[in-house]
Amino acid sequence: MRHRIIPVLLLKNNGLYKGRKFKDHKYVGDPINAVKIFNDKEVDELVFLDITASLDNKEPNYNMLHDIASECFMPLAYGGGLTSTEMIREILMVGIEKAIINTQAIRNPEFVKKSVNYFGSSTIVASIDAKKNIFGNYSVYIHSGQEKTNLHPVEWAINLEEMGVGEIIINSIDKDGTLTGYDWALVESVSKSVKIPVIASGGGSGLMDFVKVCKLHKASAAAAGAHFVFQGKHNAVLITYPSQEEIEKAFFKNLE
Repeated sequence: MRHRIIPVLLLKNNGLYKGRKFKDHKYVGDPINAVKIFNDKEVDELVFLDITASLDNKEPNYNMLHDIASECFMPLAYGGGLTSTEMIREILMVGIEKAIINTQAIRNPEFVKKSVNYFGSSTIVASIDAKKNIFGNYSVYIHSGQEKTNLHPVEWAINLEEMGVGEIIINSIDKDGTLTGYDWALVESVSKSVKIPVIASGGGSGLMDFVKVCKLHKASAAAAGAHFVFQGKHNAVLITYPSQEEIEKAFFKNLE
């Protein structure tokens, strides 16, 4: 099966935003318009993350998610502010196919286990936000990167797999929005520690990065944000996605 390439879109106050290292978020447009463009480009999958839901302790905007899902022709995942199985049930009912859990997985691991039991592993995705300190040591962060924990991303990934989640998104805060390539060592260490699919996120800047992180560093899928919404040295907003032919050629040719 071909590796997936997944745009990650950030929601804030009903708009789409993109930042750098989880800061300085810039408005990039309307989510419905973005979905329509990605439909035309035959995207593998879309991820929407509400970057303020956890911080503001608010529920998902179900009406907006319904509108997004109604326009979306590809698999759709959502994360942000999910703290109960009732919330997950609500987003599934409006057309979301996967629920992404981050902060609440650490706050309440039993919630993850319960969600897996209720909805199945294929529905529950865990997201890990990781950051490296000046000594090169990694820590897991929660609340949109605002709060440091004492967990290591590899240790936490193993725990999440034991809880039954179907996939893990590993996101480098240091690389987020930089377009300088993934944190290769972080992705590989997490991917090798678990048997479930791992989605690499943070820093992806093009097809060769997507190929490299999957073929050489064992990710099951490559996710990116800035690469799909910004173009040129001035970061003009322009939604792009490679054609299926370009993806196939990139993945099947030999890496030197």
